[in-house]
Amino acid sequence: MTRIQKTVFILVALVALVIGLTVYKVLNTGQQLDTADLLDAGIVILPQGRDVPDLTLTNQDGEAVSMEQLEGRWNLLFFGYTFCPDICPATLAELRQLRGKLPEDINQRLQPVLVSVDPERDTPEQLKKYLDYFGAGFIGLTGPLNDIQTLANAVGVPFIPADTSKENYTVDHGGNLALIGPDGRLRGFVRGPLRTEKLAEQLPVLIRSEG
Repeated sequence: MTRIQKTVFILVALVALVIGLTVYKVLNTGQQLDTADLLDAGIVILPQGRDVPDLTLTNQDGEAVSMEQLEGRWNLLFFGYTFCPDICPATLAELRQLRGKLPEDINQRLQPVLVSVDPERDTPEQLKKYLDYFGAGFIGLTGPLNDIQTLANAVGVPFIPADTSKENYTVDHGGNLALIGPDGRLRGFVRGPLRTEKLAEQLPVLIRSEG
């Protein structure tokens, strides 16, 4: 092989490499996670996933639902209650708005879940009536207070149980959502209040990054 042939061969190989890298980048657009962009959207990803206790609660249809049954989809766990005067209706409205901005394939893989921190009043019937108002395909879960508190503590979204002996009591809780992966493990958090525009951009990136 002459020097000219070697030079041409090397140039062709470099061009092929550049084209290959460009095609790879194009094909994977939207698949590469950028921590800064995720954080800007309010998404905090843990370095390692954490196990979630496999408790069984009751959904808004009166059916038993274990945490294991939530596997296979991404789940956004919001710990709130139907008699909440502020954070809860605002967050659920934001979640409804977010679902309206997400592509259908992402909505199929992402399940918002309201876990009641007020099981004293949040019966399945009450949860169903409340969630139907938002009409966004949410799941509601209620059950024994101890189980709910165990779950909330395990996923890093604790709350302070209310004194239910008081009339019109409220429950102290936060606005962050626990992000549970399709493997059933805690993968991170979404900070409240929700930044729906940026979440609509970054959640598909996160979800599609895992195939």
